Amino acid sequence: MTDPPATPTHRIEDLARLSRTTVRTIRAYQDKGLLPRPERQGRANLYSDVHLTRLHQIADLLSRGYTLASIKELLDAWDTGRGLAGVLGLVTEAEGPWSDEEPVRLTRADLDARFGGTPDDAAVAEAVALGVLEPMADDPGSFLVPSPQELAVAAELYAAGVPLSAISEHLRELRLQVEHIAARFLEFTTEHVFARYLDDPDHRTDAGAAEAASLVRRLRPLARQTVDAELARAMRLFATREVRRRLGTGEQPKAPDETRSVALPAETIQAVRRLVGPGRIAEFIALAAEREVGARHLDALAADHNPVTDLDETPRTAQ
Repeated sequence: MTDPPATPTHRIEDLARLSRTTVRTIRAYQDKGLLPRPERQGRANLYSDVHLTRLHQIADLLSRGYTLASIKELLDAWDTGRGLAGVLGLVTEAEGPWSDEEPVRLTRADLDARFGGTPDDAAVAEAVALGVLEPMADDPGSFLVPSPQELAVAAELYAAGVPLSAISEHLRELRLQVEHIAARFLEFTTEHVFARYLDDPDHRTDAGAAEAASLVRRLRPLARQTVDAELARAMRLFATREVRRRLGTGEQPKAPDETRSVALPAETIQAVRRLVGPGRIAEFIALAAEREVGARHLDALAADHNPVTDLDETPRTAQ
């Protein structure tokens, strides 16, 4: 780490108070190489504003979920020529909001009113577990809603007759699919765009980090735009097919890949869910279909080998 400037003014107790940490924590950071050593003046160890700034940076990164080991790597960028400001700028850009939604605050009464006016503690607990609602520490009767749009969708589905338990289960399943899409998009862009900034030492500079941060800003909306366009295409395709199937009118359009998308009655899905739980529905249906196909194939083979003949039609010997 770089040496602090030659104007240290803080004793360790003062530094702990100003940074809202403890003397023990400051010493631990020094031992781990996260904080520059103080300057010795007589019998006192004195710290400067560089130390205070560094403590604030560590606290900020810890609040974002970084471990001390990963924070050490980020701070070491200062000595490897990458520039801490550039690296933190890239981190901030990546961790910034990926939506223009603004969180809103709702009281429990407002929340109940949006969902029929009848309190449902189980549904609220499920929403909290999913992160749809975040309890407010300063007001137990209020919640922060990170995504008002998501809550509005849930309210509309509930008003249309969808049970809250089904909405929660649908959201869990949907998240698995969306997280898979997000992971693939990140792998794709990292492989073709960001690998040179993250892996190539020649790009680990302030300028390289700033350029990477700019790319994050440019590419950030692309994932959402792509998913929006593909979802609109798929919804139109499948909604049209479902309406025609239900009404029995016109030629039913074929699915793009019938091996991957088969519509099943809701009561069938519910019955399977009761048998195996929500996490293994697709696996059970696939295995059941495979077993049925195999059984029919065996029946067909047996029928071909032993044809059944009506005894009444057995040819008789002429008298």
